[in-house]
Amino acid sequence: MKQRRNLPTTEKRNPRSTGIDTLSTRAIVDLINSEDQTVPQAVAMQSERIAAAIDLIVARLRRGGRLFYVGAGTSGRLGVLDASECPPTFGVRPSLVQGIIAGGRLALVRSAEGAEDFPADGAAAIDKKRVTERDVVVGLAACGMTPYVRGALRRARDIGAGTIFVTCAPEAVKSAPAEIVINPVVGPEVITGSTRMKAGTATKLVLNTLTTGAMIKLGKVYGNLMVDLRATNEKLRDRSLRIVMEVTGLSRRRARALLARAEGKVKAAIVMHFRQVNLGRSLEILDEHDQMLRPAIAKTEGSQ
Repeated sequence: MKQRRNLPTTEKRNPRSTGIDTLSTRAIVDLINSEDQTVPQAVAMQSERIAAAIDLIVARLRRGGRLFYVGAGTSGRLGVLDASECPPTFGVRPSLVQGIIAGGRLALVRSAEGAEDFPADGAAAIDKKRVTERDVVVGLAACGMTPYVRGALRRARDIGAGTIFVTCAPEAVKSAPAEIVINPVVGPEVITGSTRMKAGTATKLVLNTLTTGAMIKLGKVYGNLMVDLRATNEKLRDRSLRIVMEVTGLSRRRARALLARAEGKVKAAIVMHFRQVNLGRSLEILDEHDQMLRPAIAKTEGSQ
């Protein structure tokens, strides 16, 4: 099977799946699953760069900056997804982490692949968001060549914003217009060029780690509990209650009363309990400790 040498890895044919259309349903499932198992290891090999990216993001966010994901197609949708999950999970304002997708909101539910072909549009999207040197822009392009994403990254770099590039194509690393390049090489897809598969999975794993790692470093997590979650539905209200019970050791009834006094703020409720203060003072204590719960309650008897 001959292939053009200049094709990016994500566009090459996978020799293991050339006869996939002749296989039984079970064999198709097994083959796809076998290929998927290579993804976590590819991401793990990028751990040092992912850690560096997290530190870059945290440094900018602490200076009052924002985090932007920019992508097209599957990559763009994954960026928007990760950004949209940050407010309920970590209690951050929606503007802190934002997703930009080529083709705009309609491209989230309908293919608009032609929108990715214009680098000037990517640059314009950065200008529209009024990106500054305090912000971080993460470009997402499985194939590494998406003009919209590269245009956005170049514009962000010119402004002085932090720049990160996530791609599954090793051929794109040297020319990537970013400070940090995260390159999980997952190889050719089971269906040639269908980067919604392994490349999409790898991208999702990277994004999960970037925002989760950054939020941990910013004090949004205590132990492995999301103490800054926003309780916007019954499930999350129950989770808030269980977190307070877990950390304080209070009964369900007493934890519910404490949360009510804390106006539903989990982190504040925990400080109120251990420091024996009111809501206003608990918020001041958290500010004094840069919103880090562990040092805010560290000197109190019985704190974890």
